[in-house]
Amino acid sequence: MKNNSNKIIGMGVVTAIAASLCCITPVLALIAGASGLTSSFSWLEPARPYLIGVTILVIGFAWYQKLKPKKEIDCECDEDQKNSFWQSKKFLAIVTFFAILMLAFPYYSGIFFPNNEMKSINTNNSDIVEAILTIEGMTCTGCEYSVNHAINTQLGIIESDVSYESGKAIVKFDKTKTSVEQLTKAIEKETGYKAINKKTEKQ
Repeated sequence: MKNNSNKIIGMGVVTAIAASLCCITPVLALIAGASGLTSSFSWLEPARPYLIGVTILVIGFAWYQKLKPKKEIDCECDEDQKNSFWQSKKFLAIVTFFAILMLAFPYYSGIFFPNNEMKSINTNNSDIVEAILTIEGMTCTGCEYSVNHAINTQLGIIESDVSYESGKAIVKFDKTKTSVEQLTKAIEKETGYKAINKKTEKQ
Protein backbone atom coordinates (compact mmCIF):
# COMPACT_ATOMS: atom_id res chain seq x y z
CA MET A 1 0.00 0.00 0.00
CA LYS A 2 2.81 2.39 0.89
CA ASN A 3 4.64 1.59 -2.34
CA ASN A 4 1.46 2.21 -4.34
CA SER A 5 0.99 5.55 -2.59
CA ASN A 6 4.57 6.59 -3.40
CA LYS A 7 4.08 5.54 -7.04
CA ILE A 8 0.91 7.62 -7.31
CA ILE A 9 2.63 10.70 -5.85
CA GLY A 10 5.69 10.12 -8.06
CA MET A 11 3.48 9.92 -11.14
CA GLY A 12 1.88 13.25 -10.22
CA VAL A 13 5.30 14.92 -9.99
CA VAL A 14 6.47 13.42 -13.29
CA THR A 15 3.36 14.49 -15.22
CA ALA A 16 3.50 18.01 -13.70
CA ILE A 17 7.12 18.40 -14.84
CA ALA A 18 6.38 16.91 -18.27
CA ALA A 19 3.42 19.30 -18.73
CA SER A 20 5.74 22.32 -18.47
CA LEU A 21 9.00 20.86 -19.75
CA CYS A 22 8.72 22.74 -23.05
CA CYS A 23 8.53 25.99 -21.03
CA ILE A 24 11.17 25.06 -18.44
CA THR A 25 13.82 24.22 -21.05
CA PRO A 26 14.28 27.83 -22.32
CA VAL A 27 15.03 28.99 -18.76
CA LEU A 28 17.44 26.11 -18.12
CA ALA A 29 19.14 26.88 -21.45
CA LEU A 30 19.53 30.55 -20.42
CA ILE A 31 20.92 29.67 -16.98
CA ALA A 32 23.26 27.01 -18.35
CA GLY A 33 24.27 29.08 -21.37
CA ALA A 34 23.44 26.10 -23.57
CA SER A 35 22.28 27.44 -26.93
CA GLY A 36 19.85 25.50 -29.07
CA LEU A 37 18.14 23.68 -26.18
CA THR A 38 15.06 25.88 -26.09
CA SER A 39 13.05 23.99 -28.71
CA SER A 40 14.10 20.50 -27.49
CA PHE A 41 10.79 19.65 -25.82
CA SER A 42 8.37 21.75 -27.89
CA TRP A 43 6.92 18.46 -29.22
CA LEU A 44 5.36 17.95 -25.76
CA GLU A 45 3.17 21.07 -26.04
CA PRO A 46 0.19 19.39 -27.80
CA ALA A 47 0.03 16.89 -24.90
CA ARG A 48 0.14 19.63 -22.22
CA PRO A 49 -3.65 19.76 -21.54
CA TYR A 50 -3.71 15.96 -21.10
CA LEU A 51 -0.64 15.99 -18.83
CA ILE A 52 -2.25 18.72 -16.71
CA GLY A 53 -5.43 16.63 -16.49
CA VAL A 54 -3.48 13.52 -15.46
CA THR A 55 -1.55 15.53 -12.84
CA ILE A 56 -4.76 16.90 -11.31
CA LEU A 57 -6.38 13.44 -11.28
CA VAL A 58 -3.33 11.76 -9.74
CA ILE A 59 -2.78 14.41 -7.05
CA GLY A 60 -6.53 14.51 -6.35
CA PHE A 61 -6.63 10.70 -5.95
CA ALA A 62 -3.60 10.85 -3.63
CA TRP A 63 -5.43 13.40 -1.44
CA TYR A 64 -8.59 11.27 -1.51
CA GLN A 65 -6.59 8.25 -0.33
CA LYS A 66 -5.00 10.37 2.40
CA LEU A 67 -8.21 12.01 3.68
CA LYS A 68 -10.77 9.22 3.40
CA PRO A 69 -11.87 7.74 6.75
CA LYS A 70 -9.84 4.67 7.71
CA LYS A 71 -11.23 1.62 9.47
CA GLU A 72 -9.89 1.09 12.94
CA ILE A 73 -7.70 -2.01 12.88
CA ASP A 74 -5.95 -3.32 15.93
CA CYS A 75 -2.29 -3.39 15.01
CA GLU A 76 0.94 -3.64 16.88
CA CYS A 77 2.69 -1.61 14.20
CA ASP A 78 5.49 0.73 15.15
CA GLU A 79 3.99 4.23 15.54
CA ASP A 80 7.01 5.85 13.78
CA GLN A 81 6.53 3.55 10.82
CA LYS A 82 2.84 4.44 10.61
CA ASN A 83 3.62 8.14 10.59
CA SER A 84 6.51 8.12 8.12
CA PHE A 85 7.18 11.57 6.59
CA TRP A 86 6.90 10.11 3.06
CA GLN A 87 3.36 8.95 3.87
CA SER A 88 2.32 12.15 5.67
CA LYS A 89 -0.07 14.91 4.61
CA LYS A 90 2.83 17.34 4.94
CA PHE A 91 4.80 15.52 2.22
CA LEU A 92 1.73 15.33 -0.02
CA ALA A 93 1.17 19.08 0.51
CA ILE A 94 4.78 19.75 -0.56
CA VAL A 95 4.30 17.60 -3.68
CA THR A 96 1.01 19.38 -4.47
CA PHE A 97 2.66 22.80 -4.12
CA PHE A 98 5.53 21.69 -6.37
CA ALA A 99 3.06 20.38 -8.98
CA ILE A 100 1.18 23.71 -8.96
CA LEU A 101 4.49 25.59 -9.40
CA MET A 102 5.38 23.38 -12.39
CA LEU A 103 1.96 23.70 -14.03
CA ALA A 104 1.96 27.50 -13.61
CA PHE A 105 5.58 27.87 -14.82
CA PRO A 106 4.73 29.27 -18.29
CA TYR A 107 2.95 32.21 -16.68
CA TYR A 108 5.87 33.41 -14.54
CA SER A 109 8.89 32.19 -16.54
CA GLY A 110 9.52 35.77 -17.73
CA ILE A 111 11.08 36.70 -14.38
CA PHE A 112 14.16 34.66 -15.35
CA PHE A 113 14.83 36.69 -18.50
CA PRO A 114 16.27 40.23 -18.71
CA ASN A 115 13.74 43.03 -19.16
CA ASN A 116 13.85 44.20 -22.80
CA GLU A 117 12.12 47.54 -22.81
CA MET A 118 12.32 49.99 -25.73
CA LYS A 119 15.87 51.30 -25.91
CA SER A 120 17.07 54.80 -26.65
CA ILE A 121 19.64 54.41 -29.41
CA ASN A 122 21.34 57.32 -31.11
CA THR A 123 20.70 56.64 -34.79
CA ASN A 124 19.33 58.26 -37.95
CA ASN A 125 15.66 57.63 -38.64
CA SER A 126 16.57 56.60 -42.18
CA ASP A 127 18.61 53.69 -40.76
CA ILE A 128 15.73 52.28 -38.71
CA VAL A 129 13.91 49.32 -40.26
CA GLU A 130 11.27 46.92 -39.02
CA ALA A 131 11.50 43.20 -39.65
CA ILE A 132 8.64 40.75 -39.25
CA LEU A 133 9.89 37.21 -38.69
CA THR A 134 7.74 34.09 -38.56
CA ILE A 135 9.12 31.79 -35.86
CA GLU A 136 8.32 28.09 -36.09
CA GLY A 137 7.91 26.05 -32.91
CA MET A 138 7.00 28.61 -30.22
CA THR A 139 4.37 27.18 -27.88
CA CYS A 140 4.23 29.34 -24.74
CA THR A 141 5.32 32.58 -23.08
CA GLY A 142 8.62 30.93 -22.11
CA CYS A 143 9.36 30.59 -25.84
CA GLU A 144 8.53 34.28 -26.34
CA TYR A 145 10.99 35.36 -23.66
CA SER A 146 13.68 33.08 -25.05
CA VAL A 147 13.35 34.42 -28.62
CA ASN A 148 13.16 38.00 -27.35
CA HIS A 149 16.34 37.46 -25.35
CA ALA A 150 18.14 36.05 -28.42
CA ILE A 151 17.08 39.07 -30.51
CA ASN A 152 18.26 41.53 -27.88
CA THR A 153 21.76 40.03 -27.76
CA GLN A 154 22.32 41.76 -31.12
CA LEU A 155 23.56 45.32 -31.53
CA GLY A 156 21.24 48.09 -32.72
CA ILE A 157 17.97 46.59 -31.46
CA ILE A 158 15.52 49.39 -30.70
CA GLU A 159 12.37 47.42 -29.95
CA SER A 160 11.20 43.81 -30.21
CA ASP A 161 7.80 42.22 -29.76
CA VAL A 162 7.48 38.43 -29.86
CA SER A 163 4.20 36.50 -29.71
CA TYR A 164 3.91 32.73 -29.60
CA GLU A 165 0.18 33.01 -30.43
CA SER A 166 0.81 34.71 -33.78
CA GLY A 167 4.17 32.94 -34.22
CA LYS A 168 5.80 36.25 -35.14
CA ALA A 169 8.60 38.50 -33.95
CA ILE A 170 8.42 42.19 -34.89
CA VAL A 171 11.80 43.87 -34.52
CA LYS A 172 12.86 47.49 -34.99
CA PHE A 173 16.61 47.88 -35.43
CA ASP A 174 19.38 50.01 -36.85
CA LYS A 175 20.30 48.44 -40.21
CA THR A 176 23.86 49.77 -39.93
CA LYS A 177 24.47 47.64 -36.82
CA THR A 178 22.62 44.40 -37.56
CA SER A 179 20.54 42.73 -40.26
CA VAL A 180 17.62 40.36 -40.68
CA GLU A 181 20.11 37.58 -41.48
CA GLN A 182 22.00 38.19 -38.23
CA LEU A 183 18.74 38.22 -36.26
CA THR A 184 17.70 34.95 -37.89
CA LYS A 185 21.04 33.34 -37.07
CA ALA A 186 20.86 34.56 -33.45
CA ILE A 187 17.35 33.14 -32.99
CA GLU A 188 18.26 29.78 -34.54
CA LYS A 189 21.55 29.49 -32.66
CA GLU A 190 20.26 30.58 -29.23
CA THR A 191 16.85 28.90 -29.29
CA GLY A 192 16.81 26.23 -31.98
CA TYR A 193 13.63 27.68 -33.52
CA LYS A 194 13.48 28.39 -37.26
CA ALA A 195 12.91 31.98 -38.38
CA ILE A 196 11.20 32.14 -41.78
CA ASN A 197 9.11 34.49 -43.94
CA LYS A 198 11.31 37.51 -43.27
CA LYS A 199 9.67 40.78 -44.25
CA THR A 200 11.45 44.13 -43.87
CA GLU A 201 9.88 47.58 -43.93
CA LYS A 202 11.50 51.01 -43.72
CA GLN A 203 10.27 53.30 -40.94
